[in-house]
Amino acid sequence: MKNQYKIIYRYSLLLVALFIMALGVSLSIKANLGTSPISCIPYVLSLGLTQLTVGEWTIIFNILLIIGQILILQKDFEKKQLLQSLVVIAFGYFTDLNLWIINGINPTNYINQWILCIISCFVLAFGIFIEIKTETLVLPGEGFILAISKRFKKEFSKIKPISDSTMVIIGAILSIYFLGQLVGVREGTIFSAIILGFIIQFYNRTIESQVNKIFSKIK
Repeated sequence: MKNQYKIIYRYSLLLVALFIMALGVSLSIKANLGTSPISCIPYVLSLGLTQLTVGEWTIIFNILLIIGQILILQKDFEKKQLLQSLVVIAFGYFTDLNLWIINGINPTNYINQWILCIISCFVLAFGIFIEIKTETLVLPGEGFILAISKRFKKEFSKIKPISDSTMVIIGAILSIYFLGQLVGVREGTIFSAIILGFIIQFYNRTIESQVNKIFSKIK
């Protein structure tokens, strides 16, 4: 019974982390300086192919990232990680839900847009930080980076900026192809791609010990 409690507790924290991450993504969309890298491609697709929402395109895109993990890790891919598909379904619909919740937030000038963009980065990075600490499942975006990290023995925080930058480039190409201009990919997107890894490192340096104490109670 005690082990069941621990599992329930960790997965509850995972859902909290997913909601926080989805909030970060939603805030980046509302900042209108370009979305965060993790949702850059789904957001552009939702504008170019309007049959599906941002959250629904997020689900499809992340399923492809799960396939990428399988190709990278091959026999080292843990079958339980297929459950990431369930995680991303929650994340996708959390994104749509948060966009509905914060619908009234509409920054009216460039400075306020940047303030909201920076806040979104800290919120998203915190969600990722907690998500990893649960040691349960991760979103395919992080799972893909962890797969590369494991395969090539590189730190997560060093691989993430590279992965995010690649997503930004792909998002920009898709935006030009579908919309004829850069939409959803702007200076805020580039800023997020560069800064998210450093913010996660900041959380590791400042609050990791406190967070580890919380999780140590359920190990």
